[in-house]
Amino acid sequence: MSARKCLLSVLGVFMGLLATLIAATETRAGETIILQSTTSTQNSGLLDYLLPKFTRKTGIAVKVVAVGTGQALKNAARGDGDVVLVHARALEDAFMRAGFGALRRDVMYNDFVIVCPEDDPAGIKGLKDAAVALRKIAETKTRFVSRGDDSGTHKKEMELWRAARIDPRKESGSWYLEAGRGMGATLNMAAAMGACTLTDRATWIAHNNRGDLTIVVEGDARLFNPYGVILVNPKRHPHVKEKAARAFIDWLTGPEGQRLIAAYRMKGRQLFFPMRLKRDKSVGHESNARK
Repeated sequence: MSARKCLLSVLGVFMGLLATLIAATETRAGETIILQSTTSTQNSGLLDYLLPKFTRKTGIAVKVVAVGTGQALKNAARGDGDVVLVHARALEDAFMRAGFGALRRDVMYNDFVIVCPEDDPAGIKGLKDAAVALRKIAETKTRFVSRGDDSGTHKKEMELWRAARIDPRKESGSWYLEAGRGMGATLNMAAAMGACTLTDRATWIAHNNRGDLTIVVEGDARLFNPYGVILVNPKRHPHVKEKAARAFIDWLTGPEGQRLIAAYRMKGRQLFFPMRLKRDKSVGHESNARK
């Protein structure tokens, strides 16, 4: 084959691939997908930071439904959404086993912290064992506000109470108070009542109405807070916009999305740490998330 024919052949293949890419993009451009997500990704400002960049790149708009993880997964199981972004691995795995999800990927992580009034009524400041801290809260009957909403944070809290061998719900309405609200509203209640609560660090950093609350317990490995993204199964719900949803998942877990997650700051602090981006000096580590 002559050099000219070889060049024309390569050019033909290239133009064919380009046409396929343009056609695929055109089928997705202008679409809107529904993202069932947690309140922490919304309250922290992360989604407001990420989603416009994704839309500019792909033409795909993303409508966010920000609820607790449990509710987000229930909504998605009914087919009310194309993608889920949540943080309760046991629930995510159950969602996948039940056939409601077609694909799951790790996205990012941060951690949970226990916050209490500065005078530390339960005497737990500096403890590294979250279960021991909750046991002391129960023993001293220090007021504690629970989200009580089946969210990822609520699931983590109940896991810690089980580790402490205490069922605080037996004290509901006395020192243990169930808000049934999102993280921001729960922090507002704790601040107003001088109570302790469990919060994800991202919402804590972004939240302005802290009253005299301060972090008293952090650094326990059990406070690790990973997030996953799931494609709602189009075989279960044929109306799911699979191509557009996959494009979002690929972008979020790909190099661009992961770099943007690492770059996001609030009050000079990194709020989330990407799980699929090679670590280097420009990317935060878990220890940074716990400062």
